[in-house]
Amino acid sequence: MTQYFKTVLGHRGETLACTYLQKQGYRILERNVRTRLGEIDIVAVHQGTICFIEVRTRHNLDKGHPLESLSFLKRRKLTQLVWWYLKSRGWQERKVRLDAVGILWPAQGKPMVELIQNAFEVSS
Repeated sequence: MTQYFKTVLGHRGETLACTYLQKQGYRILERNVRTRLGEIDIVAVHQGTICFIEVRTRHNLDKGHPLESLSFLKRRKLTQLVWWYLKSRGWQERKVRLDAVGILWPAQGKPMVELIQNAFEVSS
């Protein structure tokens, strides 16, 4: 799979995730927040909670379920990004959680979307 295909698949997955999340009652604040530390895919509000959503999209299960790729190091980096984001906006006291969306988007057929709220702990 080429890098271009991965980029296009990832972008399509994030767009689908936003649509899905909005139908679930999320209000999207930002997409693709880039910092020197990394990127936050989606920042949203759901029932008064600031949600940081990591989106993982795959076209098949050859390398496992999309959400299986959330390694310990990636989760730690996301936690750092969450605290940076909150501090940069003066939102340290806000209720937050880290959600994950896994999308399996085969070449033929409809994509399947899985949302896991509170996918892992946001620790300091």
